[in-house]
Amino acid sequence: MSAFDTIVHLVYLACATSFVAGLHLMNAPATARRGNRISAVGMTVAILTTAVVLIDQGGLTSPAVLALVIGSVAGGAAGLIAARRVKMTAMPQLVSLFNAVGGGAAALIALGDRAASAQAAVTGVLDVAIGAVTFTGSLVASGKLAGRIPGRPITVPSGRWISAGLAVAAVAMGIWFVAGDAEPWLLAGVAVAALAAGVLLTLPIGGADMPVVISLLNACTGTAVAMAGFVLESTPLIIAGGLVGAAGAILTKLMADAMNRPIGAIIAGGYGTGDAVAVAAGPGSASVREITPDDAAIQLAYAGKVVIVPGYGLAAAQAQHEAVALAEALTERGVEVTYAIHPVAGRMPGHMNVLLAEANAPYPQLRDLEESNPEFARTDVVLVVGANDVTNPAARRPGNPVSGMPILDVDKARSVIVLKRSLGHGYAGIDNELYTDPRTAMLFADAKAGLAALLSGLHAYAS
Repeated sequence: MSAFDTIVHLVYLACATSFVAGLHLMNAPATARRGNRISAVGMTVAILTTAVVLIDQGGLTSPAVLALVIGSVAGGAAGLIAARRVKMTAMPQLVSLFNAVGGGAAALIALGDRAASAQAAVTGVLDVAIGAVTFTGSLVASGKLAGRIPGRPITVPSGRWISAGLAVAAVAMGIWFVAGDAEPWLLAGVAVAALAAGVLLTLPIGGADMPVVISLLNACTGTAVAMAGFVLESTPLIIAGGLVGAAGAILTKLMADAMNRPIGAIIAGGYGTGDAVAVAAGPGSASVREITPDDAAIQLAYAGKVVIVPGYGLAAAQAQHEAVALAEALTERGVEVTYAIHPVAGRMPGHMNVLLAEANAPYPQLRDLEESNPEFARTDVVLVVGANDVTNPAARRPGNPVSGMPILDVDKARSVIVLKRSLGHGYAGIDNELYTDPRTAMLFADAKAGLAALLSGLHAYAS
């Protein structure tokens, strides 16, 4: 091995170390941004090192250089614009699009490198199959999250039989390809079957399962990238893809546990009604107790401990800044304030954490389900902002769609204020029993306007 090769391998090792370190730092909100930066620097160095290797080997022609430059500039510009312009409420669908891009790119690598990688035929077939499924599946998931495709489960007639047939066909063509008859049409056939399967597998999955689906597709993207690394014999790709795949798989299991639903049942689909839900009784219903913003503000001002429970309603209204402003005002009055965040609140893993971090909520105040539940019994007021199924006491009883799902035990607090536009159902499509609890008061308003009214009422009371 030459000195140049040794240096290249050492640089790749340093890049891989930065991936691991970055992933570790992403475990905590306070260090997540630094982890992202470290991982990004590592990948940038890996890309530049690969370019140097190609130049040294004479593998870069003028057309190839032009294509790489155009692709890098276009992709970098698109990513920068998306990161700066896409609203935080649209982050779930953006993550799904990134999953699609990663899976599709990995599949194209295997398709393009077919002739040069006969020794990696198995990983090539796996790369194409996993990457193609991830590509179309992520596009469908992004469409559901963005509202361009109905969020409800969409069943295709004989869809499961068709999916099974596509899987059999893909496996048969993959074996044929690996057996030595490496015809281009075989790999293309695997890609076509996988692309169709991705659509058929994702359409029946309802909105309630979207956080888990995003994690699963993220794991698939990482696995496809790792397979592409084997095809190209690229150590950084193998390590980066393996880390993403493993992290995504672990997160998928954690999210499924948080919903008390087997991963197989989630893939089978059918759970969650998306946005097409029936709206229950609105303000004025005899079964609920209403409260005015001023009365709610006084109740919060007199509390010793307040817990804010954010949900998708907060994200949809882009009310994270108002929530943090209210929490800061309460803290200034000597009230102990924390945020209780359910793992599947919102539409992607960590959705609420991202929103609150973007509004500069103090990281120590962000508590997960396990940390929050023991605290509710000694909490004076819980303010639920746009959260539904994750606070439904019906989960403690069998025989309904949320049975067994771990929930935030907000009903154990001394009093609960629910800020919501109506008594509409959540993704599970059932009434929330919390709303008729004697200790619950309903404040019917848009999350942004309602939180602003609470803050105004608090300032008026304080003055």
